[in-house]
Amino acid sequence: MSTIVIKNTRVMQTMPPFTVTTDVDVVITDDVIRAVGKGAGSSVQADKVIDGKGKTVIPGNVCGHHHYYSGLSRGMMISAGPQNDFIQVLKEWWWRLDRGLDEEACYYSSLICSLDAIKAGTTTCIDHHASPNYIAGSLDTIANGMEKVGVRGTTCYEVTDRNFGMKEVEDGVSENISFAKSSKKRTLVRGMIGGHAPFTIPDEGLRLMGEAMRETGAGLHLHVAEDKYDVVHSHHHYNKDIVDRLDSFGLLTPNSLLVHGLWLNGKEIEKINEHDCFFAHNARSNMNNNVGYCQHIQDVKNLIIGTDGCGGNMFEELKLAFFKHKDETGSWWPGDYLTALSRGNKLVEKYFDGNFGRVEAGYKADLAILDYQNPTPLLEGNAAGHFVWGMSSNCVESVIVNGKLVMENHSFPGLDVAEIYAQAAKVAERVWKKVDKIAP
Repeated sequence: MSTIVIKNTRVMQTMPPFTVTTDVDVVITDDVIRAVGKGAGSSVQADKVIDGKGKTVIPGNVCGHHHYYSGLSRGMMISAGPQNDFIQVLKEWWWRLDRGLDEEACYYSSLICSLDAIKAGTTTCIDHHASPNYIAGSLDTIANGMEKVGVRGTTCYEVTDRNFGMKEVEDGVSENISFAKSSKKRTLVRGMIGGHAPFTIPDEGLRLMGEAMRETGAGLHLHVAEDKYDVVHSHHHYNKDIVDRLDSFGLLTPNSLLVHGLWLNGKEIEKINEHDCFFAHNARSNMNNNVGYCQHIQDVKNLIIGTDGCGGNMFEELKLAFFKHKDETGSWWPGDYLTALSRGNKLVEKYFDGNFGRVEAGYKADLAILDYQNPTPLLEGNAAGHFVWGMSSNCVESVIVNGKLVMENHSFPGLDVAEIYAQAAKVAERVWKKVDKIAP
């Protein structure tokens, strides 16, 4: 049994009610918060005492949709053809990158994405992976990188037929099943059943994915209607709305996650809500790809916030999502967006035992310690405003995941971070050269 006590700190909840309490101790035993209150740690024999004076403790942030395979893409230098629409962007950029990934590249992508997430106060990443020339074993490689750094997460393989037809579909399903089963023995990572997007998955693929979900108990993780092409494709080839097509194979479950959904209609949103599915909004990626805005965002029941591979910094993502929403004349305020961000913990609870998302006795100890100097009062009524307008990843000083201090005073105990980044740069350079020779 190990115990950590954070002394004399301020606690801010990021799930409504956004209560703020000051001068309290947070007592952590093993992986669970045992007590929060004034003097709660006074009589505790602690293995580690953290001076929380002047600091703010919040629940760790959740990235509701990530692409770890993009970890080595930053500033990628390759020759690419025209990118005048979303399909061209995929073919000229991302689908070439993922075909260039091997085991080493996937591992370093995972390490880098995990480090960047933890540094930004993100304690859980919901990953969606693709590496068509390295499918079998790829999810274990991603999970190994996550656990090496100490971030919590889920991962899955995005089933698709876009490169090698049904053989690729079957291999992707097999990898999802294998990892979803074996990951139950892991501490920090679980498996979902992934799919790329409906326009690259034939009906037989969706059928196999439904069987995989029922066999493993894992939910779906799938892009839907990121671009209008996905909708048109579904109507053209299947004469169905996308969500109806998914529903016909039993893919809409309460532990499933649909991503983007910009071009879904109102009826489809209602059906997603009826099935209690989660829905990840990725404002920054949508802006970058110029695919439009999710006009139904305020109608989604289980909305969470992701980045679609644009890093793991949820402070940054939430700001951009909020500002874009206001630019689109939306009526939500910071509290609505902070609620959506924190709701990611409800998806986490579908895959891990315990309660997540509050700094409160009985909850899992996934926490971020911030050095945030508020120039105005920080209270329950304006805490969400401080999160959006004031707090940032620059404030993150230390991070605890599953009761373990994985980052302390901006340092990662037991990890040679400089060497990891240096080696990642070498791997990235090798991958870029390989990708540059891959035809769209």
